[in-house]
Amino acid sequence: MEPIERVERLTDEVTWEVVDGCIAVITIDRPAQRNAINSGVAAGLRMAWRRLEEDSALRVGILTGAGDKAFCAGMDLKEAAAKALKVPPRDMLPVLGDVEHVSKPTIAAVNGLALAGGWLFAQMCDLCVAADHATFGITEAKVGRGMPWAAPLIHMLPQRVVMEVLLTAKPLTAQRALELGYVNQVVPLAELRDCALNLARTIAANAPLTVKAARELVYLSTEMGRSAALRSAQHLFEPVYLSEDAQEGPRSFAEKRAPRWQGR
Repeated sequence: MEPIERVERLTDEVTWEVVDGCIAVITIDRPAQRNAINSGVAAGLRMAWRRLEEDSALRVGILTGAGDKAFCAGMDLKEAAAKALKVPPRDMLPVLGDVEHVSKPTIAAVNGLALAGGWLFAQMCDLCVAADHATFGITEAKVGRGMPWAAPLIHMLPQRVVMEVLLTAKPLTAQRALELGYVNQVVPLAELRDCALNLARTIAANAPLTVKAARELVYLSTEMGRSAALRSAQHLFEPVYLSEDAQEGPRSFAEKRAPRWQGR
């Protein structure tokens, strides 16, 4: 069993754990409502992302859902109907890379249905592992809503797959999502937490400055042409080459010991 330093409830709907001192596990905890997004979920995730970014001891964040049926089934339509929203405000959800900034790697551990906003939560994380019974769907066409947040999908899936997902509103199986490269690994549900934690541990063991720059490299490459991305990447990695960690890596290898990363 992994050493959990603390478990706390950020809101009634979101829990926070720290594992191994460097991995945050954030859980949407509304299993009876298929972990649908209400105001408490949004507030809890907003708190979680900011805590992950601000705590220098934390290296990786994992987002998952409670129970075995759903990762997140999207917006709580009962709450949405009561509010009679027209155009949703941009900051309604704490979306990484848009409303919230987190410079550390994030992993979605999809334990069941990931529909609409649930797809968005999986999409916004840097990596995604899924239980073998999980499904991914953008179902807005079935309820007359919009999905502007799906724009980045064109960098993650082939164009005709994106068209099919959006226009039919039919979900993808976990296996199909794996084949398309949308999911990194598919495992039985009982192995999902360990799968996510092992991936997080592998990342956390690496040099933090290199990990941070590599993550930024991937995203800037989706927004620039080849030559511009190459030039930007060279500037991006200059501080990494000049860091103390850049000397510690080769030194630890020569001395046959584990590196002691300082993040500077």
